[in-house]
Amino acid sequence: MDHTVIAMLAGVGVLGGIIATIVGGAAIVVYPVLIALGFSPQIAAVTNLIALTPATMLAALADRKQLPPLNRDFAGLVTASIAGAGIGAALLVLTPERLFSMIVPLLLGFATVLFAFSERLGRWLRARAAERGRELAINIASLKFILPVSLYGGYFGAGVGIMMLAVFSVATGGDYRSANVTKNFVMSLNSTVATLIFWRQGVVHWPQTFALMAGTLVGGLAGSYLARIIPREVMRVLIVAVGALLTIAFARRYWF
Repeated sequence: MDHTVIAMLAGVGVLGGIIATIVGGAAIVVYPVLIALGFSPQIAAVTNLIALTPATMLAALADRKQLPPLNRDFAGLVTASIAGAGIGAALLVLTPERLFSMIVPLLLGFATVLFAFSERLGRWLRARAAERGRELAINIASLKFILPVSLYGGYFGAGVGIMMLAVFSVATGGDYRSANVTKNFVMSLNSTVATLIFWRQGVVHWPQTFALMAGTLVGGLAGSYLARIIPREVMRVLIVAVGALLTIAFARRYWF
């Protein structure tokens, strides 16, 4: 691996780290570069996921006061999410990705629409919960949403940040900052488990992964601070735009 490739991977990593911590969808930048550098689609997915893991964890820790209470419900949710990511990572190693990639545009499109209307949907869900004498929050009932998203994240991962941000945005009533920190925290734990599985199976290209990871660490720290100062409506428009671009890009790649 020459110095030019190292510099390219590190530079792309910085941009990918910023995108991942603020809006998700870093694969729109990182994944095509890895393919262009000669990575197979499967190895590119593995490298992208592992390289972003430290950046997302640092972003979550930098704004940890916005995390939900670490109670039994949240612990159960995190445990289920980690299990889903582990299963997804095992499936990536064992099965061809072509079949699953055909539904990626549908998943991304649904997640983008869900996030775009998350604040309105959150108000509606909270109103219904209040009528029934219950409160809507991040709890064990969210498993039916987070488990399949985490499985997808461990398997392929492109755009999973937008999907997870959409789920947590509904649970937090459209509170972007809280949803974003929770997303980063859960994703970093999921990615750690997936990394262990990929490492045990011998499918990680470590030199390239470390070069990309170095850039994402810088980008992740920058992204965590940018997420605090950029107006929420600007972020909402940006996230929806990224989601739409990802949906179109993957639809063109896998359907046409």
